[in-house]
Amino acid sequence: MSIVAENLSWGVRRKTIVSDVSLTVAPGETLGLIGPNGSGKSSLLRLLAGLRRPASGRVEINGRDIAQVPRKALSRQVAFVQQSAATDTNVTVADVVRLGRTPHRSALAGWSEADEAAVAEALDRVGMTSRRKQAWQTLSGGERQRVHIARGLAQAPQVMFLDEPTNHLDIHHQIEILRMVRDLELTSIIALHDLNLAAMFCDRIVVLQSGAVCACGTPEAVLTQQTLRDVFRVSAHIDGSADAGRPHIRFSAG
Repeated sequence: MSIVAENLSWGVRRKTIVSDVSLTVAPGETLGLIGPNGSGKSSLLRLLAGLRRPASGRVEINGRDIAQVPRKALSRQVAFVQQSAATDTNVTVADVVRLGRTPHRSALAGWSEADEAAVAEALDRVGMTSRRKQAWQTLSGGERQRVHIARGLAQAPQVMFLDEPTNHLDIHHQIEILRMVRDLELTSIIALHDLNLAAMFCDRIVVLQSGAVCACGTPEAVLTQQTLRDVFRVSAHIDGSADAGRPHIRFSAG
């Protein structure tokens, strides 16, 4: 599914958080959102996913304005994976993933074979089938993120939004999670903090500054010394990496 945002703006009281943002994401593309803390990445992601209503502008998914799509119907198309989620409830991995089937079930409907098959497939896609009966509290951070993504996949979405899914994970799990997302063959938008991970796993990157788009394009076009200096206020050297010629950033300690 394609995503088109036109002139999105949103704020709190008199403070503008997202300012006149327009962007397009092609079907199957992975778009990265990067920017300094407070640049509006998470807020923009929620606007694109329909979790917040913009003050102005619109979002279309597959040519349809999401403001005109009923919430439950939108949840069948779109999955949102937040940074982290904690619970003290004694639940299993399968219990968490089953929550992803909520948009497909009526209030009086029982649990169906189709629901169980969707949960099993989602667990298999993230490599967590063997952990389905394991208690949520016993999982590592990386395993929990896999389960969050499996819950999203159980919705059978065509679009996935992820808000810094690698936050607080070690580098092994960061790479593992992003490689898995890239290979899901969904249209996805990912807010990321690590610029090198964005360069490695995203087809295109949008750079936000003070809620506005200041650059958009391929990693090699966007991640320049000038952009890093102007937006992130750091000095860096950009190398071409062995990974399909994608840029690799070496930050200066001076």
